[in-house]
Amino acid sequence: MKNYTNDNTARRYIAHVSIFGTTQIHLRNPYIIAWWSAAFPGFGHLLLSKYLRGFVLFIWEVVINLQSNINVAMIHSFQGDIDMAKESLNTRWLLIYIPVYIFAIWDSYRTTVDLNKIYLLAERENNTFNSFAMGSMEINYLDKRNPIMSIIWSLFMPGLGQVYIHRIIVAFFIVTWTVVFFYYSHLLEAISLLFLGKIQEATNVLNPEWLLFFPSLYGFATYDAYINTVENNKLAEKEQKNFLEKTYQNPDFYIEKEKR
Repeated sequence: MKNYTNDNTARRYIAHVSIFGTTQIHLRNPYIIAWWSAAFPGFGHLLLSKYLRGFVLFIWEVVINLQSNINVAMIHSFQGDIDMAKESLNTRWLLIYIPVYIFAIWDSYRTTVDLNKIYLLAERENNTFNSFAMGSMEINYLDKRNPIMSIIWSLFMPGLGQVYIHRIIVAFFIVTWTVVFFYYSHLLEAISLLFLGKIQEATNVLNPEWLLFFPSLYGFATYDAYINTVENNKLAEKEQKNFLEKTYQNPDFYIEKEKR
């Protein structure tokens, strides 16, 4: 059930509200999107709401990274043991990793440039889009929310910020992988031992190969929740403004520009 159904008479729509979330296009910095793809392939595409492509690249990154021992090599390099870093790498998997890694960065940059062009055209068309969706399992609607709360919930647990702003698909994906990373890295077990004052045991129980995924995951979850909260707020204001103008403003009303 929606308050408006796209009739496909317009060439471009700026947003779409469904029970799974609010998908919209807006201006983005291509270099920032490319940077997130470099930090972790798939993240750049998820920021663009290119979910299928983002999920494939994310899973590919985890699998190939573990098989090629890239995180292990990075840990050795951080410790200054370059020879050990070289020996730990599995080149049979590493050579598969490189071209797809470069593709993820290039494709996210290219897609961002294209979507920015589409946004400018859709902004000029200014077509009506649905702002309310109700189904048997969920309700979603445009409203304004606090970006700071998105950050806070994301820091407590990656994915909760996305739940707060109703990005259900991304939220489910992030929460699932956060649980996987917590389990295999033994991070929560280490934190429990740390509270008990058993620092050495806490250090020994950690799996650094899996632990190294967390900085990117936490950073992305926080950034994605914040930036989408801000953009959803802008979209809610725009939709409300268009509704008020169409419903209550006299068609002959205009504001004369000040002459200089």
